[in-house]
Amino acid sequence: MDQMHFASTMPALAKGYHVLVEKPLTTDPVQTVQMVEAARAARRILQCGYTLRYSRFFQTLKELVAKGTIGDLVTVQHSEHVAFWHMAHSFVRGNWGNSRRCGSPMLLAKSCHDLDIIRWIVGRPPVRVASFGSLTHFAAARRPAGAPPRCTDGCPAEPACPYSAIKLYLTERPTWIAGTICLDPSYEARRKALETGPYGRCVYQTDNDVVDHQVIIIEFEGNRTVMFTMEGHSHDNVRTMRYSGTEATIRAHAGLNQIDVHYYNSGTVDRITPGQAEGGHGGGDPAMIRDFIEAVRRDEPDAVVASGVESVDSHLLAFAAEKARLENTVVDFAAYKAEIEKQVRAAASRVQDAQE
Repeated sequence: MDQMHFASTMPALAKGYHVLVEKPLTTDPVQTVQMVEAARAARRILQCGYTLRYSRFFQTLKELVAKGTIGDLVTVQHSEHVAFWHMAHSFVRGNWGNSRRCGSPMLLAKSCHDLDIIRWIVGRPPVRVASFGSLTHFAAARRPAGAPPRCTDGCPAEPACPYSAIKLYLTERPTWIAGTICLDPSYEARRKALETGPYGRCVYQTDNDVVDHQVIIIEFEGNRTVMFTMEGHSHDNVRTMRYSGTEATIRAHAGLNQIDVHYYNSGTVDRITPGQAEGGHGGGDPAMIRDFIEAVRRDEPDAVVASGVESVDSHLLAFAAEKARLENTVVDFAAYKAEIEKQVRAAASRVQDAQE
């Protein structure tokens, strides 16, 4: 789990291992910087599992922006649409529904992928961050009349409820989410899991506390502005983007594997369909593993595309955005990052003093 990454990775780096860590690196901003500094000091590879960077879709999108296809980048709209069933499975009933238990706010657990892609493509340091969002729907106040604690307890609202655990998990053939609730794929075992485990709970009667929708506004160096939206009430799992420049606009749909470039001067549209590769995340999963293995073979700590060093800003953006949301403020990113680095230095000094 996310909160276990730091305790397992730091000793591995100290013993000279190269490490590939699932995103997020850690669930704490100070620990994130400490982990990256430890990898740099040990000259070991620390790679974050940002598989989207390795997909042909996002590599094509970055190349188009980087080579000036749309002129100078001005503003970005990036949305992560989390399907209603995925929201209920992972972020209401599941492992990441409670921030105190999992250690991560929703933005870090689900969307640090997206913040990384934004930072990577924009290619400039963040300047200011603001954020708004809340837990609106999956709360006790929305509980249907007469709904028991579990969907299997004869809930009168179950037939019409899109979040019904019976509909989601007791399908004739187990789906991938049904395969996560118990080791035995049989109908009987799945039924038992719903009657006794967390995935059978009514979505309006759990211990969840993470937001089900959130908007982040980021100003990057050079007056480039970004609006990122995470919403957990979508019909489909998909990412959509709009990159607007001084000469053209890109509209992209990851689910359709489609990138349209709309040119202002000519009024023409170029449609680009990046090549498809086998494997999860648009082929990004196997590509990331190959990248890590090759870097290990060459013993080149900075060779991987998604190194821990490059992952720091995306993590700190998530932490800063959550700070902005909870404190109803605009966060000065440079000052926030400097404060975290100050805390890292103070922690290192305490360790050194104790050793002496």
